[in-house]
Amino acid sequence: MLVTLDLKALYPQMGRLLETTRLKTLIVGNVAEMTPAPETVRAHMSKNGEIVTIPKDRKHVTFEELLNNDGKYAEHPIADLRESVAVLQYTGGTTGLPKGAMLTHANLSSATAQYVETTHTQPPLLDEGRERILAVLPPFHIYALLLGIRIGAEIILHTRFDAAAVVKDICEKKVTVFPGVPTMYVAIINHPGVENLDLSSIKWCASGGAPLPLEVQKRFQDISGCRLAEGWGMTETSPTGTFTPLEGAAKPGSCGIPIPGITIKFADVDDPSRYVGLGEKGEICIGGPNVMKGYWKRADATNETMTKDGFLRTGDVGYMDDDGYIFIVDRTKDMLLCGGFNVYPRLIEEAIYQHPSVEEVIVIGIHDDYRGQSPKAFVKLKTNSSTVTLEQMKDFLKDKLGKHEMISGLEIREALPRTAVGKLSKKELYDEETKRRAAQ
Repeated sequence: MLVTLDLKALYPQMGRLLETTRLKTLIVGNVAEMTPAPETVRAHMSKNGEIVTIPKDRKHVTFEELLNNDGKYAEHPIADLRESVAVLQYTGGTTGLPKGAMLTHANLSSATAQYVETTHTQPPLLDEGRERILAVLPPFHIYALLLGIRIGAEIILHTRFDAAAVVKDICEKKVTVFPGVPTMYVAIINHPGVENLDLSSIKWCASGGAPLPLEVQKRFQDISGCRLAEGWGMTETSPTGTFTPLEGAAKPGSCGIPIPGITIKFADVDDPSRYVGLGEKGEICIGGPNVMKGYWKRADATNETMTKDGFLRTGDVGYMDDDGYIFIVDRTKDMLLCGGFNVYPRLIEEAIYQHPSVEEVIVIGIHDDYRGQSPKAFVKLKTNSSTVTLEQMKDFLKDKLGKHEMISGLEIREALPRTAVGKLSKKELYDEETKRRAAQ
């Protein structure tokens, strides 16, 4: 069973799965029905070819039909909460290939309890059953998965991020909780006239998925009056990890302290079998009831990721100061964080290699004031091929990559750097981009 929407951008791909996989039923939601003016929206989207007509057969169920029931349900007891997998949440590792993190019922219940614990103040900051969460982050993103359900909040869903729509709903619907990524806060603070609007209903907001610029944090707090807390976590940790306390001093550049119930150690980067001391840089290793059971059907990847004493190696390099605040200084993974989304250079490279003029390509992440990082491609063209512009390459890639994966830069080179054994090398390109930015 799969839930989807009647969008042209989604349904055709989902519909094909009925013929090629074990999928038996598609539950199809009507986008227009989710809006205040369904008929107007439906007419507009139909005119623009944005929605499709859904077949009427046994394989298709509308969301309206799904809700047309007596509300009764059968309970399904779970014998072992610690071992029974609730979710296969897909992530990526150093290779950039998707891996299914096996998150158990215990992982998810622990993680949501940990999140709630971080909001405890006197009086309690969040009132179960009375909060309103603005959910812009897609539910397939582990960061957005369960907190609203855990606290019984009214969840206001947006199908995509639009700063004007977000600000409007915060003001008019008195949103109290807003989890986001840095790019969203950048857009909000730059929205025309936002400083004159009333965002004071927000009681709790957090930023994750990418480093939060200090100036963005301060500006949003000035506008909303709400402390913007930065945290860090991973799909494999359900995704709890660190948080910035709601009270007390915040430290610029830090992703906070370990969430209750979590232990963090730092492994020697050169010798992961030993841990380094307080204040020393090392690979962040995390342990707790929120850490995944392992990777689905990937025992090799699980063994590579877990330490002998049961801690998860995160691939992030950082250190902890004397107050318990953690600072991330580097990444061991060849993965980019673009606007809160994991972006894998290898997948972009594979898409670019499909271009008939491309002989070789390297994709790296470059600094982006808005998204944190953006992919940039360095390309060597085939002999006698005409040059390719950035816009031409983007047009070629638009049906091969997601918007968050699209390259923001393209540089044509006569040759690409290589290692001593002849492999394409990214180190030199990263060094060049660092010097270029420093010179600006």
